[in-house]
Amino acid sequence: MNVFLFPGQGSQETGMASDLFKGDAPFRELVGRASDRTGCDLERICLRGPDRELTRTRNLQPLLVCVSLGYLRRLLESGVRPERILGHSLGEISALAAAGIVSFEAAVDIAAKRGELMEAAAAGAPGGMAAVTSVERDTVPRLLAREFTGAPIVLANDNAPNQIVVSGENGALEQFASVIAAQKLGQCRRLAVAGPWHSPFMARARREFSIWLDTIEFRASQAPLIFNVTAAPESDAREIRQLIARNLVEPVRWRTAMASLRGAEKLSLFEVGPGRVLSGLARANGFGRETRICNVNNQRGIEMAARLN
Repeated sequence: MNVFLFPGQGSQETGMASDLFKGDAPFRELVGRASDRTGCDLERICLRGPDRELTRTRNLQPLLVCVSLGYLRRLLESGVRPERILGHSLGEISALAAAGIVSFEAAVDIAAKRGELMEAAAAGAPGGMAAVTSVERDTVPRLLAREFTGAPIVLANDNAPNQIVVSGENGALEQFASVIAAQKLGQCRRLAVAGPWHSPFMARARREFSIWLDTIEFRASQAPLIFNVTAAPESDAREIRQLIARNLVEPVRWRTAMASLRGAEKLSLFEVGPGRVLSGLARANGFGRETRICNVNNQRGIEMAARLN
């Protein structure tokens, strides 16, 4: 079974998609569209930085979707088709296009609006995210329930049996990290993100995003897309709109979503886009040598995917 995985923020690097910029006209049109939506030269930012502009939420979100869709187009042209589709956080927007639910152009518009609203919400909510690596699966949920009930910090990503991400105000994150260290519960590190994503702090962005999404045409899915907040597929267009909006304020249930792939015969995971974050999470979720994992972020990756197909 071929599964397409689309990464989110944190997978970027300056110079990504340099091969696409050289000779891929449809890709450059998508980036041009994203530049129009943001008012920035995203090609320049992507290829030369500076990092502060590349990692800015309103720039990064549409740019990452453009890059993933650029490699997706190449992958489809090589004859590789998905039988399941997953997108991690922002990657869910790329996944919408891969499933045929929205056009490539609409996906870029959705990502641009998402980034704009989330950046605005983060400006009024100084905070961020922290990842915890722990041997014991329930360490973080128990800690949050026992010592941080009512505190401005929540579970944001359930990524793997040994990795959970929390989101919240800076002070709460610092206190949380101190408790993790004092009680020797695991390794805690702050993530390089600009706000407390997947938390109630994004409530206003979620409301505005939900209303705006009603202006976008959603079509029937061509392949099952497993959504973040439910870890299950959905076919109703109105419900899909709500799931995409809920993604801003609710946890990413990546571990459960990946678990739904277990038992599939001849499982091939294609990470379509920059970086190797989701490939690492696949291994952390127990997908080992019996699973073929391919990073599709250059021509070599396209050729390897075609051979595995």
